Amino acid sequence: MKQKIIIYQVLPRLYGNRNTTRKENGSIEENGSGKMNDFTSSELKKIREKGITHVWYTGIIRHATQTDYKSFGIPRQHPAVIKGKAGSPYAIADYYDVDPDLAVNVENRMDEFEKLLSRTHRAGLKFIIDFVPNHVARQYKSICKPRGVKDLGTGDNQEKGFDPQNNFYYCPGQSLSPYFDTYHGEKQPYEETPAKATGNDHFDNAPGMNDWYETVKLNYGVDYYAGRVGHFDPIPSTWKKMLHILLFWAGKGVDAFRCDMAEMVPAEFWAWATKQVKEKFPEIIFIGEVYNPNEYRNYLASGFDYLYDKVGMYDTMRNVICHRSNTNAITQAWQACDDIRDHMLYFLENHDEQRIASDFFAGNGRKAMPALIVNALMQQNPFMVYAGQEYGERGMDKEGFSGQDGKTTIFDYWSIDTLCRADANQLSAEEKQLADVYSKVLNFARKEKAIAEGEMFDLMYVNQQYQRQYAFLRKAGKEMVLVVANFDDAPVQMNLTLPAHAFDCLGIKEKVYTATELFSGASFELELQKDDVLELHMAPYDGIVCKIK
Repeated sequence: MKQKIIIYQVLPRLYGNRNTTRKENGSIEENGSGKMNDFTSSELKKIREKGITHVWYTGIIRHATQTDYKSFGIPRQHPAVIKGKAGSPYAIADYYDVDPDLAVNVENRMDEFEKLLSRTHRAGLKFIIDFVPNHVARQYKSICKPRGVKDLGTGDNQEKGFDPQNNFYYCPGQSLSPYFDTYHGEKQPYEETPAKATGNDHFDNAPGMNDWYETVKLNYGVDYYAGRVGHFDPIPSTWKKMLHILLFWAGKGVDAFRCDMAEMVPAEFWAWATKQVKEKFPEIIFIGEVYNPNEYRNYLASGFDYLYDKVGMYDTMRNVICHRSNTNAITQAWQACDDIRDHMLYFLENHDEQRIASDFFAGNGRKAMPALIVNALMQQNPFMVYAGQEYGERGMDKEGFSGQDGKTTIFDYWSIDTLCRADANQLSAEEKQLADVYSKVLNFARKEKAIAEGEMFDLMYVNQQYQRQYAFLRKAGKEMVLVVANFDDAPVQMNLTLPAHAFDCLGIKEKVYTATELFSGASFELELQKDDVLELHMAPYDGIVCKIK
């Protein structure tokens, strides 16, 4: 049977950390850091039992940090160009190295990574890492590159703002003149001459506070100064270097790359690179962070297996959860991508988005239970969960650089409250109940043929009177699932119509079936007739998932 992909995103720096000091702007010595070794065989088994198939280990590759590891031969980074004490996992300092924060023995950090990879596979899980292709840390310098590999920027003509064979974009004759304090407590300021273009396509020498000022943009042969003209023949130097990096990690045995800001890199590169990687590693998966719906099909045609469905499905679900949209918007969202639906990655949280239970979103994780049920079960495409989401993690800490923004920090040394309490068996009854719902839904999605392989029939076009509820059927062979979700904060009595068209499309016979409800476990007889009505009662933020044989 085809298996539905269920991704669990973790930041190892946070996930295994049980230090509850949580000092604002605290150092690694004060607040601690999770390690790769925290993902023991038993811990990975627990993750698998949640219904997970793939673990996305965020922040594995070494990035810029204010923590000093120069005693291990790791170049010290200037704190003026680092966000937070821990630094951003997306300001890569060495594409061939592993983040030392995550190692028990820093000198053996690659060995600890390889053992984590092996443990993950033995647990029956697939391994995802980030590939950050658009930008690097301002002080990028590889100390772990294989013999014969030339570092990024080596040989660049820095007298040209753009050259197709340069790895960076430059501001010739100009020094970096940013908005921020270039000393940041150091005796010497951070200096960069000539200034390099900043990662968020900021091409002058003065990045502002809202720019990705800690990063520099990589040059894939696109001349932004001339209106984004592409120069791809001969193959740009950056293409060759980034392909080598992909092959390096694929050769280690990783199963998938989550490609950061993929749409900021030309589709021509992806078509060239993914083809070569997949020729050597046919099972490898590419997941793209692409936000422009007009580019979805272009990037899928360039070798991506899955793309974020953020602007469509995520934004829609958030609006429905927060009572800003009715549930008919869900139908509109999936129909907009119906031709590529199997390639869209659904999620309700990730490191870039605010926690559901935060004051900035829904205020309580339970309010997203119907969205979980709908998104995880409505299509064959992957679904992603962010560690702590299953417990209703609030993300309302004021950690340091990130401030109190409803997100779990990626810049600071910290620990996640619900993960710490789950480990100590100190969750509240409500948190345990929410985690149980997640486990049941995700395991059901992973194991049931009707979900992993079946067709979906949206029932809302004949039930339009219900603006805060959503219902659909899934069917594969002789197995069928009825899913109904109540997004309202009040109980509802539904008279759900099953149209004759659903019977004809899915090949449903009119007769009495045996049905089992997922959450209660209750079995009962259910008579299905064309254009008949099912009487359903649901509590607030509730759902019904019936397996029908």
